[in-house]
Amino acid sequence: MPENMKEFELILQIQRETLVRAQGVKLGIGDDAAVLEIPAGQDLVVATDTLNAGIHFPVDTSPRDIGYKCLAVNLSDLAALGATPRWALLSLSLPQADSEWLRSFTAGFRSLAEPCGVALVGGDTTSGPLSISLTALGVIEPGRQLLRSGAHAGDLIVVSGTLGGAARILDLLQDGAGLSERRRADRQRLDRHLLDRPRPRLQLGQSLVGFASACIDISDGLLADLGHLLKASGCAARLATDSLPAPAILKGLEDAQRWSYQLAGGDDYELLFTLPRSHAAMIKIWRKALDIDLSVIGEIEAGEGICCMGPDGQEFRPQRTGFDHFRKRS
Repeated sequence: MPENMKEFELILQIQRETLVRAQGVKLGIGDDAAVLEIPAGQDLVVATDTLNAGIHFPVDTSPRDIGYKCLAVNLSDLAALGATPRWALLSLSLPQADSEWLRSFTAGFRSLAEPCGVALVGGDTTSGPLSISLTALGVIEPGRQLLRSGAHAGDLIVVSGTLGGAARILDLLQDGAGLSERRRADRQRLDRHLLDRPRPRLQLGQSLVGFASACIDISDGLLADLGHLLKASGCAARLATDSLPAPAILKGLEDAQRWSYQLAGGDDYELLFTLPRSHAAMIKIWRKALDIDLSVIGEIEAGEGICCMGPDGQEFRPQRTGFDHFRKRS
């Protein structure tokens, strides 16, 4: 199909190439709006994110990775509430209607949508700078959602996976470093596919319901997102920098540089949660049952703010706390 395909041809291609069977779809792509059936005794959970070229992913990122990531970051938000994903809406801005680009994009989207049971049920397409907005919808039993506001002094602070790898890779890409060798050497050791393949921790989020006192996903950086949780809960936190889980690509860096990536790097899409000590034994159970790395990195305290303690007993003060969409860039 030529690159100057018409809008309705583009929509039909998206419909054809993202078809995933999911529960509750009474009417999907093809009409002015979707009709969805919410299961009896369930609440609807909705999350939305926008990804812009050059900000949320390098401009030369493969469309397959972009298609995967636009869904993954939204599913991570659903995971943070303990929800089960069901449907998605996609708004796609493209510089041109390129059938081959779209085929790769939808393949990446479907590679995650299919195993997670997520059906694309509608959206919008327009001409413009490359930008992807996706809304994910899920369900959960009423009153069972995880919140940011339930942490209490004495709770353990736990994080899944590793921290700082995505930010380090982005710096290497932007610096023009030879990532080709690192790509081959580190892809298997990183708990992600480079920058654009975060793993939504859906099973973990669902397992935390009834145990975790508060939860948030890490998108803008550990300190920034932990700060949101602490503000909602009215608490403070003390972190141990030597307990922060590091991916292989951070090994060999000086402590201060490694900790800065882990504390403020962003784009990790792991779950950060607080756990009453009475439920501490569940950490070992979840590790084994879900085959997931879980690290206790600190403790909730009374008061305000976050104190990051180094192994020498001295406080470590990173230069920044996380990603800010509206921070001036040089």
